[in-house]
Amino acid sequence: MKTITTLCLVFFLTALLSVDAQVKDPKEEAKKEGEKRTNEKIDENIDKGFNKIEEGLGGLFGKKKKKKSKDGPKISESAGEEVGSDASDMETTSPKLNWAKYDFVPGDKVIFEDNLLDEENGEFPSRWDLVRGVAEVAEFDGANVIMMREGSPNIVPYLKDASSDYLPDVFTIEFDVFMGGTSGWLNLFLYDAKNQQKPSGNETKLIIYPNKMEVFRANSEYPDKDIQRNRWVHVAVAYTNGKFKAYMDDTRLINIPRLDINPTGISMYCYHASDANPIYIKNIRIAEGGVKYYDRILQDGKIVSNGIRFDVNKATLRPESMGVINKVYDLLNDHPELNFSIEGHTDSDGDEAFNLKLSEQRAASVKNKLIELGISPDRLSTKGFGESLPVDNNFTAEGKANNRRVEFVKL
Repeated sequence: MKTITTLCLVFFLTALLSVDAQVKDPKEEAKKEGEKRTNEKIDENIDKGFNKIEEGLGGLFGKKKKKKSKDGPKISESAGEEVGSDASDMETTSPKLNWAKYDFVPGDKVIFEDNLLDEENGEFPSRWDLVRGVAEVAEFDGANVIMMREGSPNIVPYLKDASSDYLPDVFTIEFDVFMGGTSGWLNLFLYDAKNQQKPSGNETKLIIYPNKMEVFRANSEYPDKDIQRNRWVHVAVAYTNGKFKAYMDDTRLINIPRLDINPTGISMYCYHASDANPIYIKNIRIAEGGVKYYDRILQDGKIVSNGIRFDVNKATLRPESMGVINKVYDLLNDHPELNFSIEGHTDSDGDEAFNLKLSEQRAASVKNKLIELGISPDRLSTKGFGESLPVDNNFTAEGKANNRRVEFVKL
């Protein structure tokens, strides 16, 4: 009996200990449950907060609510832009840059011209002076070029009185440049590095890369992002009483309202040029600016332009001619009362009969381009005078350049 009683007591105590082991402290459990619920609430509020932030960012970067128009397509409320009816709410819009229409017009009086005709291959170009390095005349793409070779070449125009300011208050500069190899660029200094002091100020040079331009305060890339080296680039600079513009091919990349220096001359400097990374330059021209086209019509009854360019001994318009042609088109479009006789002129090089025919063909090419742009044919006529009416001498490169011209004479 005593044994049975002892066994029952052991069983009871074991069961009691087992039950006690499963019983949890109420205070401790309440604390844990409270922490759990608090954390869940915090997580919930954090999720809501991030959702709000995402909604805000979506609105900031282009996520827009769409509404259906009467005709069916969805329209962006903020931009009025048609988007497809199946467009998702994640579509975004980005601004597009509309490049200005080419508006470069060369000066009407040439003060320096070098097309490198009659130069001897391997010699230093005769119309230039050397500041440093090695530069030589070479033949490239079937034409004479200035090849900037070694020793950080720097060249300046060879002019009388080069120590004085030989750039007028209104001028233009044009040239073609080819940057070969894998590196290097061209610096166009706005002073003569051999004969003049460097002007005080930061904007003393225009840096020309294969696909962009840079001045101290401004830089801009060519719109074609795929453009590469090893191509010809037409560079044009226009300066008008402090205002400075620079163009690459048909696109204006630099537009500074007030340059912080007074340009006095030019230097062409290629620090990285080498035989492995050559830089070629040709068709260099500096010209003095003139009166606006409409004012010229009122004053002289005609516009005289040597900025319309053609291939050598051909009537094929070169792309850089479009600056002048666009301006003439605008003038005709804005003033329907104007009609023009388009008259071609040449220098005296070559056969006289050939020059007469060439001038007629070139005048016709300009007329056809204006008609293509939208000018009525009955507002335009053409004539060619060849070399018979020079406005300058035919003994210098500058004189010949002034004689090669197209005139728009008011009818």
